[in-house]
Amino acid sequence: MWDALVEVAKSAYTAGLSEGTVSRPLIMPLVGGELVGMIWARPLKAGQDAVTGIVELSNIAAAARADEVVLAWETRDVATACALPIVGPAPCLNMVLATRDGHVLHQFPYNEQFLSRSPEGWASMAPEWRPSPAPQPGGELVPPIQAAVDFSFTPIELDHPNPFGVIVVLMEEDGYRVRLTEAFAG
Repeated sequence: MWDALVEVAKSAYTAGLSEGTVSRPLIMPLVGGELVGMIWARPLKAGQDAVTGIVELSNIAAAARADEVVLAWETRDVATACALPIVGPAPCLNMVLATRDGHVLHQFPYNEQFLSRSPEGWASMAPEWRPSPAPQPGGELVPPIQAAVDFSFTPIELDHPNPFGVIVVLMEEDGYRVRLTEAFAG
């Protein structure tokens, strides 16, 4: 499952870079080893809104009562959006696999290869994946990612027969892109 999630994240980042963008932070909650879905952060404004938007990714994992979560983000993108120092390799796709008991940070650094420039001035790039450092059990996470990990395992209590469904609807209304797997879409 891990290799498949890494490939999905790398493919999304490759597609985004080719269109002149960086994919927004992404959470992939799992329940009993089964993927709940993929949820991308809503459009973020630099500063506190970006921090809040990233932390709120945890809502869907908490509502699903996930026992594992995978978060993916780009080093420079999150540092810039949240006004944080760049920690670790950059550019770099980061992925953390977390449970209630801890997490392992995986980093996938890359070089950007220029492909073309759009009439609007966007640079189309392709990642040239570099060797990855060894996975880092308990590796340092930037504060909004650490908070999203922590809150992913804090149950959300809603007085509603389907709290998960309510959270999905609210997140979609806020602009999060939610793609649930068949098992959780019903």
